[in-house]
Amino acid sequence: MLKRTIVLLLAISLAISCKPTQYGFRTKDIKSAQRLYGLEFDKTGIDTMYHYLGRNKRGYENLREYQVDNETFPALTFNPHPAGFEMPTGQQQILQPEVSDNIMLPATDEEIAFLSIPELASLIKARKITSERLTNIYLERIEKHDGQLQSVITVTKELALKQARKADKEIAAGNYKGILHGIPYGVKDLMAVEGYPTTWGAEPYKDQMIDHTATVVNKLTEQGAVLIAKLVSGSLARGDVWFGGKTKNPWDLSQGASGSSAGSGSATSAGLVAFSLGTETLGSITSPATRNGVTGLRPTYGRISRHGVMSLSWSMDKVGPICRSAEDCEIVLAAIYGKDPLDPTTNNVPFTPANGKVSNLKIAKLESDILSDSKTQRGKNVIAAVALLEKELNSSFDTLSLPKNYPFRVFDVILRAEAGAFFEELVRSGAVDDMVEQTSGSRANSLRQARFIPAVEYLQANRERRRLIEEIHQLFKNYDVIIAPSARSSQLQITNLTGHPVISIPTGFDEKGRPTSLTLIGNLYEEDKILQLAKYYQSLTEFDEKHPPLFYTIAK
Repeated sequence: MLKRTIVLLLAISLAISCKPTQYGFRTKDIKSAQRLYGLEFDKTGIDTMYHYLGRNKRGYENLREYQVDNETFPALTFNPHPAGFEMPTGQQQILQPEVSDNIMLPATDEEIAFLSIPELASLIKARKITSERLTNIYLERIEKHDGQLQSVITVTKELALKQARKADKEIAAGNYKGILHGIPYGVKDLMAVEGYPTTWGAEPYKDQMIDHTATVVNKLTEQGAVLIAKLVSGSLARGDVWFGGKTKNPWDLSQGASGSSAGSGSATSAGLVAFSLGTETLGSITSPATRNGVTGLRPTYGRISRHGVMSLSWSMDKVGPICRSAEDCEIVLAAIYGKDPLDPTTNNVPFTPANGKVSNLKIAKLESDILSDSKTQRGKNVIAAVALLEKELNSSFDTLSLPKNYPFRVFDVILRAEAGAFFEELVRSGAVDDMVEQTSGSRANSLRQARFIPAVEYLQANRERRRLIEEIHQLFKNYDVIIAPSARSSQLQITNLTGHPVISIPTGFDEKGRPTSLTLIGNLYEEDKILQLAKYYQSLTEFDEKHPPLFYTIAK
């Protein structure tokens, strides 16, 4: 009898805990949720929660009745500036480097396709080649080679030829707009271009049309550049896999181009465009630059407008150039940076290329990070690059170590929570299930789990991020450039969290003939310093002038 009574009482208790309350959830729901967050409240604590949790749930349901435009930033705008930071002052302007007139027209279209921006500008300005012909050279290369690379999502042929013909007419009439006038380029397909699909590399958005054009594209159009292609973004800015396949590394077609600015890295390396734009949240410019043997500049957070660009993380996204040299990156940065009233994170800080002596730069190196990779050819190439710079500059660089006393495993929730907010409708509608990749490490799965990140932990992670910003500022403030390996270092996560600019430059090749690189880190808004050292290194070496033999047959 006693046994039966106990069983009955347990059944009643279980029924009560499983019975939905007026708020639409049960006691066991709260108990289960606690385990996801490492919490444990007693029965009294749980009983007192119903009212608040119910009110929260009704608030969420009410919030979802309202549509928010993709261009709307959260009211809490990220500020990368450490305490007491003084914004650089001066006049913001579009810089127009002098264009020489002494470049000879190469004999073949292939040679022309791999010329630098200054070389192409010289040919166009001197009318040794028309923008229309140059544009057709790149369009033909896309048609010939992209089947192997899968680096292009949309060819903007009609727009490109229209812009090229306009450029030719303007130049013929003496209205030369500057070094990018008539130069063909491509943009990562996170950037909106009115009249063309903006797919974000993802199946649910492959037919998406956005009724405005990204600010960076408008800036390049105003300066006469010619948009010929929208280049592959890994699906929703992750990796090199998109709804049409996998973008390839032109140095080794068995290998992906790395992500998520995979198309920008691959197409630039293979000579399908003169230069390109990419985006980075956590390595998506520097990683494809490394993999594809080109130069990638990730500017200071807030340097370049993201209006018209898909958001992955409002507090971490940056737009930057991927080019064949540091000099080309400098030219493109000067053309697209600046304040945009449509992007609340941008500012009026001027950019001017450095004109002092390279030997005056205060340089340090992350020696322990560099030596940790010394047994690989990749690591040996970085060591050799540092040794070359120390020899040529007659200097022994100071050594630094990055801080370790931070919860680095939690910082990723910042990106994932913000991505979860931007793509809320994709997840709630179930369309996230249509994305090509559905593995545990896929963007689709990342977006699903984002719904289980507590706001408290998101804010706590940002408080730790603020501490990190302050410490990195103190560590770097006595130096102009910090040399780091592109791999095997926490610098990638740290500098993306703090908003510091970096440039990735080629250093040679590994045992399999694949490109390697190193990274130069600068202080906030001091891209000029890292560009100066990058250009100097590239003047000493020829790695930036190497092109993948499969797509540059003259090299054979």
